[in-house]
Amino acid sequence: MKIFSHLFSSKKNLTIEEIKKNSIPKHVAIIMDGNGRWASKRGLPRLAGHREGVKPLKNVVRLCNDLGIKYITAYSFSNENWERPENEVSGLMQLFFETVAAEIEDLNKNGVRIVLIGNRNLIPQKVLKRFEDAENITKNNENVVLNIAFSYGSRQEIIEAVKKACIDIKNNKIDIKDIDEDYFSSLLFTRNCPDPDLLIRTSGEFRISNFLLWQIAYCELYFTKTLWPDFSNAEFLKAIWDYQQRNRRFGKI
Repeated sequence: MKIFSHLFSSKKNLTIEEIKKNSIPKHVAIIMDGNGRWASKRGLPRLAGHREGVKPLKNVVRLCNDLGIKYITAYSFSNENWERPENEVSGLMQLFFETVAAEIEDLNKNGVRIVLIGNRNLIPQKVLKRFEDAENITKNNENVVLNIAFSYGSRQEIIEAVKKACIDIKNNKIDIKDIDEDYFSSLLFTRNCPDPDLLIRTSGEFRISNFLLWQIAYCELYFTKTLWPDFSNAEFLKAIWDYQQRNRRFGKI
């Protein structure tokens, strides 16, 4: 993994046409961080920042569609986020409920497939049903797969995969000597996606925060100080441009 920041990039005013001339990542993962700080800086409640954070995700999905990026995994709510104050959690649940309903028609029209990855047992039933309805409506779309990591934690995902492997061994579905990386990957939430090529984290934090720990083994990392609600189309294109400057050797020479 290589850590890179937009501070090292001198390239400006990038266009989609310029970006498309070079290697395009198949899968971009995003830690959408900084909503609360964005709101606090403006004297607004934290939920206002979360509402504002819907806009850049919509723009990123459109850009990925235009660029030919087939997979996006967006970290929207972690397992640890359930420990936040009750009023913030309930406000977020209502925001997710409203946003899915408001955006599903446009996403479906543009060929975006919605996939919910995370612990569904913890999600309030009305919110879960709305997500699952969106999954069903968009299940045949092929332009972009949008994985919404919701009630998600990578350590928990890996533990559940280990449990599934143990059950398969116990039921003689697989011999322990035949367990390899491909088999283990098939037990994860992202089993129908290639591993991410690029991980973007906003807000200036240099952490992975329990996100896709298995999947990002050879992912390129890009950190920016920009708070998520301020993450513009230009910022996203700059991140893709920086990715295109990497020499991805995957441990080889």
